[in-house]
Amino acid sequence: MSFIVSIIGKPNVGKSTIFNRLIKSDKAIVQDTPGVTRDRLYDKVEYQNKFFNIVDTGGITLNEDDFSHDIKMQAEIAMEESDLILFVVDARHEITPEDELVSEILRQSNQQVIIVANKVDNPQIRDNLYNFYSLGYETIIGVSSLHGNGMYDILDEVYPLITDEEEIEEDAIKFSLIGMPNVGKSSLFNLMLNADRSIVSTIEGTTRDAIDVDFIENGQKYKIIDTAGIRRRGKVYEKVEKYSVLRAIRSIENSDVILWLIDADRGIVEQDKKVLGYALDQRKPVIIVVNKWDLVTKETNTQKLYEKHLKERMPFVADSKMLFVSVKNKKGLKNIMPSIDDLYAKYTKEFTTSQVNNVLADAITSKVPPSYKGKVIKIYYATQIGTKPPRFLFFVNNKEIIHFSYKRYLENQFKKAFGLEGIKLKFQFQNKNEKKDQ
Repeated sequence: MSFIVSIIGKPNVGKSTIFNRLIKSDKAIVQDTPGVTRDRLYDKVEYQNKFFNIVDTGGITLNEDDFSHDIKMQAEIAMEESDLILFVVDARHEITPEDELVSEILRQSNQQVIIVANKVDNPQIRDNLYNFYSLGYETIIGVSSLHGNGMYDILDEVYPLITDEEEIEEDAIKFSLIGMPNVGKSSLFNLMLNADRSIVSTIEGTTRDAIDVDFIENGQKYKIIDTAGIRRRGKVYEKVEKYSVLRAIRSIENSDVILWLIDADRGIVEQDKKVLGYALDQRKPVIIVVNKWDLVTKETNTQKLYEKHLKERMPFVADSKMLFVSVKNKKGLKNIMPSIDDLYAKYTKEFTTSQVNNVLADAITSKVPPSYKGKVIKIYYATQIGTKPPRFLFFVNNKEIIHFSYKRYLENQFKKAFGLEGIKLKFQFQNKNEKKDQ
């Protein structure tokens, strides 16, 4: 399972700046205004060949308004999901009541905690760090997120704590059920297993813990993963399920195929896009399962028009398989397992170097790579270097001048030639004379 680190603290202590420093990006909005980070943000960090997920949360305050209450609850959900907490404080000031509130919440969560004292922008401030030992935590790291100092100190503390990924049977096809609350995930889960293995309820947020079940069908092993809930026992808040993108991360990362369930009557919501976006970022093949199709009024070409409309709104799933089902009435379910098998076969497909270069030659003949600032692009040859998804390495004269539009063209040509629709391929480019691509 993925190792998850959450950044927790009161508003305006620099949590989002630390998040951006660690992921080496400006993904989190950074302003000197408390409460800018509303939803949890998440990303992946690599350090010395190990990976972990990091989560940015909104600042916890003593205010009693609904907005502050929701932020506090989503932060608590992040704590429940996490393996380690970075508790961020402002090193320039004394401990505040809000710091004490956060500390109390952390003690109740029973999680491992590292205090990150931010805004140590000059040596004199470092003397203030000793004050924070009174919060009861052994490890305190002084950093300056403004200048980027101390980030490697954080990573050095996190690194030895990262647990190895769980070993999962390689001969089992692993698939997960992803989607917003009350779209029918648990009901479909039960039908596919023909047993009541998880709670089925019309109350949103019933599924609390990840439920993985192995089964065999027609001689093939499968592992079905119900949507992950909060892993550890603790407080759960139904009203903030909309913030629960993080709950799907572990399921997605451990899956070969994703079944993305949506409510036909309700359509897609913004949170759907976040979850689906993460799956696509991980290059996982997705089957769109439109449930509750029995509730939709049917007219001529209703299904085709629905599919067209959905894929126009989300063009990045334009070649994904779409199934229309009614879990309640057990309609359309027979197509799910064959679709999983088909996508898995594509996801793990291997090709010879000669097959790869024949497709490459045809693609170049049909459309020559455009020159860049007078420099001619040459693609010498390519080879497959892995699967899950199929990964290809292209040897070129200058990898820096290949435009993304030509990379997209090559991906479309490879998909078409090899029948890999619904799969996000991974292309790497390396200069021919390089011993190792950096």
